[in-house]
Amino acid sequence: MGSALLIFAIICLALQGVGTALAFAALWRKPGKGLQPLPPVSVLRPICGLENFLEETLETTFGAAYPTYELIFCAADPADPAVPLVQRLMAKYPEVEARVLTGDDKVSGNPKLNNLVKGWKAARYDHILMSDSNVLLPPDYLSRCMAEFTPNTGLVSSPPIGIRPEGFAARLECAFLNTFQARVQMASSALGIGFAQGKMLFWDRRVLEKAGGIAILGREMAEDVASTKTVRAAGKVVSLPGRFFEQPIGPRKASVVWNRQVRWAKVRRLGFPLLFLPELIAGAALPFLALAASSAPLWTLPAFLILWYLPEYALASAGNWPRSPGDIAAWLARDALLPVLWCAAWRGNSFEWRGNAMTVADVTAKDVTSK
Repeated sequence: MGSALLIFAIICLALQGVGTALAFAALWRKPGKGLQPLPPVSVLRPICGLENFLEETLETTFGAAYPTYELIFCAADPADPAVPLVQRLMAKYPEVEARVLTGDDKVSGNPKLNNLVKGWKAARYDHILMSDSNVLLPPDYLSRCMAEFTPNTGLVSSPPIGIRPEGFAARLECAFLNTFQARVQMASSALGIGFAQGKMLFWDRRVLEKAGGIAILGREMAEDVASTKTVRAAGKVVSLPGRFFEQPIGPRKASVVWNRQVRWAKVRRLGFPLLFLPELIAGAALPFLALAASSAPLWTLPAFLILWYLPEYALASAGNWPRSPGDIAAWLARDALLPVLWCAAWRGNSFEWRGNAMTVADVTAKDVTSK
């Protein structure tokens, strides 16, 4: 029994190392040339209320170093307090073609998707970027995404990288976002099986329209799962930029971080159940306990932790992601929570997002009525 536990711990450690090495390969990969000449782009950003850093993140939308693009901000409610903020930014940058659209199209149980439908329909161009309002967009954001478009690309997507955490709960959120979720997506992309992430979806409009239009993204519990399946069904791939875009985190409540992670875990479990199963052993907690219960000498325990987290630290350093002692402590806490999170993801088929209850039954009903 002791030798079996030892072998299990060694296998998990080896898989951790291979996954991190693949993530490095994705991070260091040279960007492609993309489409030439650069086609025009429509940028859609949904807004809903005033969030931390909102003015800063929305203002970065206007600074694209790109030949031709338009900005479309979407608000479900005309009285949304973010609308005047966007209007002030539009007045500050009159040279940028931008507009605000309001109204809600109930095409799914997904409030963000319902908000974006009007922007998608109004977009003038065939390449459309849908980016959440809380992501920072550097001046080269459009050219970086466009560089990943090849004839085989249906969608370019970028997981968010958490920065500027304030407090341990915020550091824990960064631990989940960066060296766990982004690392896994980078490794998958290096293997040619990239997954979409709803924070940033850069579409070739024709791919989605051929599949049935933007409303089909409501056929899953989250638009990123539906996007991934749509692109693969079209015989194309989801591409990721080597350097991801950043999301300033600020302060966070532990309960909010936990509920968000449970929601995302349920989305992964419902969308890709077979791929979700190995997440039970994705962190260091269970392999470490197996090693401790084996007949291995005591010195192997600290050695195991060093070998597990040193590549993660190296990846965070290469990406310039948060990696202070407090962040490393958050990595340990994250891995201790991963088995609990995995179990929580199997409790029910629904969750609440922005006050909206979302269930598999609702998604299925929408899908049936749309056919």
